[in-house]
Amino acid sequence: MRGCRLLSSMALLVLLHVPAAAQRSAAFQVVVNTSNSVTELRQDVLSNYFLKKITRWADGTTIHPADLPAGSAVREAFSLAVHGKSVASIAAYWQQQIFSGRGVPPPEKSNDAEVAAFVRADPGAIGYIAAGPIPPGLKPVQVTP
Repeated sequence: MRGCRLLSSMALLVLLHVPAAAQRSAAFQVVVNTSNSVTELRQDVLSNYFLKKITRWADGTTIHPADLPAGSAVREAFSLAVHGKSVASIAAYWQQQIFSGRGVPPPEKSNDAEVAAFVRADPGAIGYIAAGPIPPGLKPVQVTP
């Protein structure tokens, strides 16, 4: 019985460690419109942009975040790395906001190309896409702890 507890404890530690590993190797990149002067954001500030707790850039422009679909692996990596929570936890947050009349979640774009088009068309937009080449009209943003 004691061996089973030890094995269970070790398995739990491994499972708890997986999200941290996923955060380090998150396969996403944050992007803004090329006219945006931002080049770096702290993770907590970025989280507040996507939770709409901060709604304006430093220059006063309204921030328009865009999410990928809830089933996207890139969105799950983003949610874990930036919010420190799963997509389901963030959905629960937005359900509370909607129910209390305090806000609605960012629009969901069905793929990277739609996020890119959204951000390219709006100087106040911010989004995230799979890691890789940056599409024209977008600028990468470094996320720092």
